[in-house]
Amino acid sequence: MGKLDGRVVIVTGAARGQGEQEARLFAAEGAKVVLGDVLDAQGEAVAKELGADRAQYAHLDVSREEDWAAVVAAALEAFGRVDGLVNNAGILRFNELTATPLAEFEELVRVNQVGSFLGIKHVAPQIEAAGGGTIVNTSSYTGLTGMAYVGAYAATKAAIVGLTRVAALELAAKGIRVNAMCPGAVDTPMANPGLLDPENLGDEARDAMAELYKRVVPLGRVGRPEEIASLALFLTSEDSSYITGQPFVIDGGWMAGVSVL
Repeated sequence: MGKLDGRVVIVTGAARGQGEQEARLFAAEGAKVVLGDVLDAQGEAVAKELGADRAQYAHLDVSREEDWAAVVAAALEAFGRVDGLVNNAGILRFNELTATPLAEFEELVRVNQVGSFLGIKHVAPQIEAAGGGTIVNTSSYTGLTGMAYVGAYAATKAAIVGLTRVAALELAAKGIRVNAMCPGAVDTPMANPGLLDPENLGDEARDAMAELYKRVVPLGRVGRPEEIASLALFLTSEDSSYITGQPFVIDGGWMAGVSVL
């Protein structure tokens, strides 16, 4: 028996990184998963590996309302219902706040913030129709505290925390729980672009990153996407049946305070 037996869950940004690991873990726990992403070849490959009886891939630009409508339709056609959503898709840009172009700021808002809103808007009615379920939004520890050079990103992630709380209040009577994950540094291509081209990521760069996380993260390392997936599973399963409207920090202790050791 899996923790998600009989569940149908849409996971966005599921072609790689956290989303891929969430889709894999959910499928392993008995769910049928619809993987949404703009990286079609990678997403299709993951879905194929999981099997057509367990997973379907659908192209999804989370900032486009018509794409959301199409993904919901694809989920209903493939599996007959939807009772879970993980809003994972997101982008990150590094820039000094006063040097950030308006177009860059708006791009992050469209993908991170509007994408989560559209997911809730289009999927929540289907979850209600299925008798209730869960929505897990992906914020960030930067949505709860500051971090230099990620102003646009932090602004969108703070907005997701607020959106999560309002959605939890409005959807509770419909049997839908809504929570947010707030990861710290996670070893994915978004946070570590070197993973996209590991052969050209030199030992010096790897050592420098490892030393950085050893110094600033109390647990002494970067997080693994599988660890974020485990939190998403908890918030999607009945293990968290009395939890809604909450941000969950998963950052190796980064937000705990300043260490003098």
